[in-house]
Amino acid sequence: MHCTSLSEEIQELNLAYLLLAQRLIGADREEAMFRLKIDDATADLLEGLNARQLTRLSRTNQLLCHFGHAGAEQLRQVTDNPREQGLASLHASLLMASTGNAESLGERHV
Repeated sequence: MHCTSLSEEIQELNLAYLLLAQRLIGADREEAMFRLKIDDATADLLEGLNARQLTRLSRTNQLLCHFGHAGAEQLRQVTDNPREQGLASLHASLLMASTGNAESLGERHV
């Protein structure tokens, strides 16, 4: 039963992620592509999915979203930042954005 519950939670998270991605793309395409770390073709695909397609895609047992960090060290830098709180969020944004620039040349996954 525990495994079924985890699968259901993954599916719910996937659907929420896909709906958020569509909203972001609709609101500001360039910013959405940057935040989601996706290319034009993926943005087009996500934006054009209907409710049935979104549901079908969300039913996979794999998470569609993933950490966009190069590794544990970069994630540790974001979480263990000793800077003043106001600068911490800016520092975290810069660290996370730097990964997106490196990935923009490679293949991306939803």
